[in-house]
This record gives sequence, C-alpha cells and structure tokens, in this order.
Amino acid sequence: MKSDIEFFYNIKIDKLNNNNNYYYFEYDFNSYYFIILNRPLEDMKDLLNISLELKNKHISCHEFIFNKSQKLVTTIDEINYVMLKVNIKENQEIDLIDIVNFQNSLILNPEKSKLYRNDWANLWSEKIDYFEYQVREIGKDKELILNSFSYYIGLAENAISYVNNTNENYKGEYILKLSHKRVYYPNYAINFYNPLSFIFDLRIRDIAEYIKNSFFKKENVYLELEYYLNNTKLSNYEYRMLYARLLYPSYYFDLYEKIMNNEVEEDALIDIISLVTEYEIFLKKVYVLISKYSSIEPIEWIMKKDVNTL
Repeated sequence: MKSDIEFFYNIKIDKLNNNNNYYYFEYDFNSYYFIILNRPLEDMKDLLNISLELKNKHISCHEFIFNKSQKLVTTIDEINYVMLKVNIKENQEIDLIDIVNFQNSLILNPEKSKLYRNDWANLWSEKIDYFEYQVREIGKDKELILNSFSYYIGLAENAISYVNNTNENYKGEYILKLSHKRVYYPNYAINFYNPLSFIFDLRIRDIAEYIKNSFFKKENVYLELEYYLNNTKLSNYEYRMLYARLLYPSYYFDLYEKIMNNEVEEDALIDIISLVTEYEIFLKKVYVLISKYSSIEPIEWIMKKDVNTL
C-alpha cells in the first residue's frame, strides 16, 4: 500500500501505519489518513463542499486531498479510498457544548439534500430484521448475545413504535443540523471532524447519541442532558424524537456488529449488560425531565421502574 499511495499522490512516505480499515502517516509535519470509503460516491461532492464551507468559516475539519489525477476517490485493488489531512488535535475531547456549537455552523439547503437522513424507523427495522436472521444463522455459539439479544430487540421495537407514533401524530416543527452517522464516547476530534461521517438530521440526533454512549463510561451524563434542555427550546416533535433515540440501543448493536465481524471479543458486552437496570432508570428520569417541557407519551414498563432500587 505504501508504494500505491506514493504513486497516486506523488509523495514520499517514511513510515506507513496500518489500523484495521485505514492507513496513516506523517508528511511535511502534517498527519494524513488513507481511509476505505464507506459512503456512496454520489455523496462525495456534497461532503467536499461542506468541508470547504466549514473551512471558509474558520471551522476546522479534516481536509480532502485530491490524488494526482485530481480525483477525490482513489481505487486500489477494486477498493475505493480517500485521503484526509488532519487539521485538529486528534485526541481533543468533544463535549455536548462543542456539539451544539458545531451544529450551528451550517444549515441544510437543497444542494445538500442527498445527505439528509431522517427515516429512522425503517432503517432501524431493516437493521434488526437482519440481526435476527444473523443470530439464527451464525450466532448460536455466542452465549452473551443469545442471553441478551431479545431484550435489546424489544427495546429497539419500543423505539421504532415511538418514532412511528410521533411521525403520525406530531407533524411539528423541527430544525435540521449538520450531524454525524455516529457519535462516540470518548468523543475524540479525530472522529468528530471527519467529513466522511457528516449527514444532516434532526438537531437532537448527535445529542442523543452522545448521551447514550456517555452513560456507560462517565458520571453526571444526566446533568449534561438537563443543562442542554434548560438552554435549548425544542419543539414537541423534537422532544419525542429525542426520547425515541435514547430508547434505541445503538450502543448495543454497534458492539454486536463488531463482535460478529471479529473486531472485538464478546465480553465487551458485559459493561453494557451489567448496567441494564441503571439505564432503564435513567430512561425513566429522562422521561420525567422532558415532561417538564412537553407532554410526551410514557413507556409503561419503564415508568414502573423504582428509582430507589439502586
């Protein structure tokens, strides 16, 4: 791969490092990543324009590098790659306030419409249908998954019903913001400012993903959500969609996929499964919190949880 990169980009690399599905190296005192493209080719023009628009507003994100043929995408052994130059401190942690500030940098317009994502219920339904098939076919030796899978499928189905009900009965106002396919915790800049992760969606998408993933790894995440809701006026529609997204266990399914792809050991699920009761109580507390601002529908089995059991 080192010789391929040098050929396509007319550079000389001292040392090329490999980490799963990407390569990285230092060149001319800058960091570069050579990454497998996980986006449709038709997204690339919009992603490039967004990165340039952010740059013009003095907001750093990774910079797309064209190859010597002036193309964004480089194909090697029938696999598409892109080159990114890193313009930020890679290990800088991005918190909830940083997310809100970043969201305010761009708005959706018709030229960026291909990057709009908001079909949550159908996407979630298709995903869990595939997971159920996969577990039946090749997951029979995964004891932790077999013992926990049905619970998280049920939680996902609650979230899907909540989204469907909200879309049917609360066609209210909402604001679309520059968002991410995934928000992790710790939420490092190397991931957050990667334009290959950019989409447009409801402004509560990134907030919910940050809160969910933070819950399992840090304290006082409830206080962060409380701060956000105290300082942000959402619509009735957005309050409900926020709760729906907190219901959906993406934190479990993301790990599930890594386990099935042999990227991590099955024991990685223990940290999540061991906190299942705590997260149920968290969902009850969040319902009570959101209800201060909007009358949202309860999930009956969650509301029966005793917050004093911990």
